[in-house]
Amino acid sequence: MSSKMDFVREMYPEVLLIDGFEECIKGIVIRFGQEPIACYDQCAVIEKLMKDGMDEEQAIEYFEFNQLGAWMGNMTPCFIDLL
Repeated sequence: MSSKMDFVREMYPEVLLIDGFEECIKGIVIRFGQEPIACYDQCAVIEKLMKDGMDEEQAIEYFEFNQLGAWMGNMTPCFIDLL
């Protein structure tokens, strides 16, 4: 486990994380009046899915439906499209 993930788990134990995508996390989003949430790099997530055997179209569809479209309550992770 990376030291970054150790830090996240220690400092933000309530944050929901996506299993197997530790290398795609970019940080923790702090929001006024709300709990912090994990933020993942959208492109890195899609690239990992492709590395795991999906073609680009499958990876995008899987990401959009199963990860971006997953609502797990107010602690649902978010995704950033880095510029």
